[in-house]
Amino acid sequence: MAPFQTSVNIGDDTRDGQEVIEVQILPQDETWGENTTAITGNTSEQSISMEDVSYWQMSDDTGIGFACQRYLERALSVLLSAVAFVSPLVMAVLPKLGFFPSAFDNLDLTQNDRLQLLACNAECKGMLVSLAARMLLLAIGLWAVFMRKPVAIMPRIFFFRASVLLLVLITTFAYWLFYIVQVTEGTKAIVSGSEAVDYKTLVSYATNFTDTLLFVHYVAVILLEIRHLQPIYYIKVIRSPDGESHSYSIGQLSIQRTAVWVLQRYYTEFSVYNPYLERLPVSKSQRKALSSFKYYDVDGANPSQQQSQSRAVLAAHARRRDSSHNERFYEEHEYDRRVKKRRARLVTAAEEAFTHIKRLQNDQPQPQAPVIPLDPQEAAQAIFPSMARALQKYLRVTRQQPRHTIESILKHLAHCLKNDMSPRAFLEPYLVEAPVLQNDKERRTNHNWALICDELLSRPIMDGCTFQLIQNDVSLTVSINKIPHFTISEEVIDPKSNKFVLKLNSETSV
Repeated sequence: MAPFQTSVNIGDDTRDGQEVIEVQILPQDETWGENTTAITGNTSEQSISMEDVSYWQMSDDTGIGFACQRYLERALSVLLSAVAFVSPLVMAVLPKLGFFPSAFDNLDLTQNDRLQLLACNAECKGMLVSLAARMLLLAIGLWAVFMRKPVAIMPRIFFFRASVLLLVLITTFAYWLFYIVQVTEGTKAIVSGSEAVDYKTLVSYATNFTDTLLFVHYVAVILLEIRHLQPIYYIKVIRSPDGESHSYSIGQLSIQRTAVWVLQRYYTEFSVYNPYLERLPVSKSQRKALSSFKYYDVDGANPSQQQSQSRAVLAAHARRRDSSHNERFYEEHEYDRRVKKRRARLVTAAEEAFTHIKRLQNDQPQPQAPVIPLDPQEAAQAIFPSMARALQKYLRVTRQQPRHTIESILKHLAHCLKNDMSPRAFLEPYLVEAPVLQNDKERRTNHNWALICDELLSRPIMDGCTFQLIQNDVSLTVSINKIPHFTISEEVIDPKSNKFVLKLNSETSV
């Protein structure tokens, strides 16, 4: 059959005594074939076709709840850090602005006493300079640790980060409480005649508060950035359904932070998952017309003949099951041979295509014949047809054609010509299917993964812990094992023992 049908119409009119026959060619649907049998890579009607994976659309979380969950924790952290940071500065400025009249504007104080309490001598000015320097260091530390954009939204609370924020909150509240009490008690000290609180004491108090915040920041750096650097466990990540695996060493982290760490390695070190390669493509010459349908004789043949045919069909299926491993071996061998063949043709075609283009230098003498200079995009369009067929066949045999369009290939080729890249550098995205982020479909701002674990996600990982990350048809199974403790003993070898003798026999020749 062909993808067209012919329609023959015999009209009633005649022309010179002859019948007029009109022939029309009617185009059929593009999914025409020799029969209506659908060949898939599945074994049951409950299984999911690998050809329909690209049609699974991920839900894009852009609602109000997702936005609140994404920015609420960061907003609270920024607000609390800002309040704690400006508190020492506010403590040093408020007395100068007259916010505590009961302490510095009391009627029992003379003008000289007020000036003396609010005076800032050389020692006080040195403390102010020290306070400014410490606040600058604290600002840099806060920006480096707490002002970063979070890499993931975790389902459970981050225990160490929450502990640090709680410690900052308690410290800020305690210092403000004692600050207000100390200033208000100054009025009673003035009335009783004891020593009043002067401005120098308040500046010293603010400096001590800054020192405390610096120590809290030091603890935060240890808990959040340094504690997990020492390798304690090794983890093995297995991707299903293709079975690719990688192993890493990792420090002490919680289960949810380990999941984020694994996803970062997955998108940068794993190869691109290609669902179309779950069933190896077989050439037409190797396809066998094997069918799993039963045959019935409707012409009324004798039962013995039907039984013999049924036994023959069952025997053929049994032989096919017994030789399935051989078929897989030869299919994989043939597929590897076809890929290497297409790869060699593609590399040769790309090298020949790049020889047809040359960069025009300004200091070179102009050729006698008129030359029209081309920009990188025009040059890419000029040399691409010479290697388009080889690239198309390679992408087809490796099942990469859904990932690469003509526009993206031409754009990449123009980029390579602009930067004087070699033909193999141009072919790198098509010959090397790694990492996952090389796939344009994976370059999204947000990826949703489901984390499944028997333990509480905020607990630290331990020996024998396993969890699973699932996204559509891809799942990552992570198993964790502890790195063993090593005992190294010193062994001294006597230098006199490093002597040898030559053993000779009748068959040895020196």
